Amino acid sequence: MIVAGAGSAGAAVAARLSEDPARSVLLLEAGPDFPTLESLPSEIRNGLATGADMAVSGTYDWKLSARATSRNPNMPVPRGRIVGGTSSINGQVWLWGIPEDFEDWARRGNDEWRWTKVLPYFRKVETDLDFGGDFHGREGPIRVRRHRLQDLTRDQIAFHEACIASGWPATPDHNLPDSWGVGPLPLNDADGLRWSTHVGYLLPARHRINLTIRGNARVTRVLVEGKRAVGVEVSSGGQLQRVFAGEVVLSANAIFSPQLLMLSGIGPADHLRSHGIPVIADLPGVGGNLRDHPTVAMRWEADTGYRVPENPIGPQKVALRYTAEGSKLRNDMITVMRFRYDLKQAVMSAGLYLALSEGSIRLRSAIPFESPLIDYNLLDDPYDRQRLRDGVRMQAELARHAKFEGVAGDIVDPAEDTLGSDDALDEWMLRQVSTMQHISSTCKLGPASDPLAVVDQYCRVHGIEGLRVADTSVMPDCVRANTNATTIMIGERVADFMKQG
Repeated sequence: MIVAGAGSAGAAVAARLSEDPARSVLLLEAGPDFPTLESLPSEIRNGLATGADMAVSGTYDWKLSARATSRNPNMPVPRGRIVGGTSSINGQVWLWGIPEDFEDWARRGNDEWRWTKVLPYFRKVETDLDFGGDFHGREGPIRVRRHRLQDLTRDQIAFHEACIASGWPATPDHNLPDSWGVGPLPLNDADGLRWSTHVGYLLPARHRINLTIRGNARVTRVLVEGKRAVGVEVSSGGQLQRVFAGEVVLSANAIFSPQLLMLSGIGPADHLRSHGIPVIADLPGVGGNLRDHPTVAMRWEADTGYRVPENPIGPQKVALRYTAEGSKLRNDMITVMRFRYDLKQAVMSAGLYLALSEGSIRLRSAIPFESPLIDYNLLDDPYDRQRLRDGVRMQAELARHAKFEGVAGDIVDPAEDTLGSDDALDEWMLRQVSTMQHISSTCKLGPASDPLAVVDQYCRVHGIEGLRVADTSVMPDCVRANTNATTIMIGERVADFMKQG
């Protein structure tokens, strides 16, 4: 079998399936492969120990751009281009999706994804170094820990104390199903090592003779005969090659998986024909339903008395998760505090979970090496703007708390007078809004009765035999959390579906 994409889900699928010596697995990755821990570049290996997200926009980032809004048409979209995928360059926040996320997936006709069925897989993925019990794993390939409050920088401590003093509850463990409030973020970083899927899943599996990992091998199409996937076309070493297999799994992320399907003739028929691509399966949902978590960042000058740390051990460590006023969507907001050491400014970011606005992925051309057109369409829905406006104003009030005395000084962005006007604040948000790097849902799960579903609940592409998708693109909606943990869980789940036949 072939797995296209060695990222969060693809590495998990390949590692688990290769546990069966009777199954031969070829794992293909467009970016480079570093076969040992020692050979990994420091910004990939060392994680938070290197400071801020040094790997983003670096050598191993696809450096994609997208339309966020009409006022922000060129938003950077970081995605990992290396074995380990985005798990090798991200901020290492290890938040699970919450039970309501998966119950919603089940209500949409995907019973295999209800909370009680995914919980064992979340536990299977991780080794939580801080907590045990029913909602934490202790023997998984990804190690998870949290910073102790007393070890945080002063700005992080001020944020935590201001939230508590303002009435938010303290939560030492954000991954408990009913948790909310302020507390340390769980991180897949232990002893300064980034526990990517490369480190946790693939390094221990490389000795298996039935697992082949090929870096710098970009899949350009799925080969389909009749209504069955029989292999892939791969660009490697300047040559196009065809590789055949009984099963193909696309784990190329929520951007490139739908692109590959469309390049292969699987997608919205009219769109494919407009690019001269013969239609094999008319699936209108391919590339649609794009979801993410929009975020805007507020900045304050450092107080004149604040001594900026010279060697910070990384960015955000503490988060406040809460429900927007009047919202029926629990924990639909998140606020994080960090310090921009390059600017000597305090930053708070307001993030929105379960945004109602949706975007799309469309082909730029039929040339596989051209990045697709990515339109996030952020804040298109008025309720998204309302919740994010309220989040910004809450942060402005929080920064005025006495706990921030000596840390945050005058506000830099947005201007004070902007905060008082809905129209002015909306205009500022539409210019500033960006992705939280949680793009998802462009090949969503759903029964055949859903005209926009791309895969069934076992992640099999509708109408095509021998082809599955396993990555963030299959989420019907983006979970209320950073997506890495859920994406790896999806990989584990799909591997078990395939083992069961």
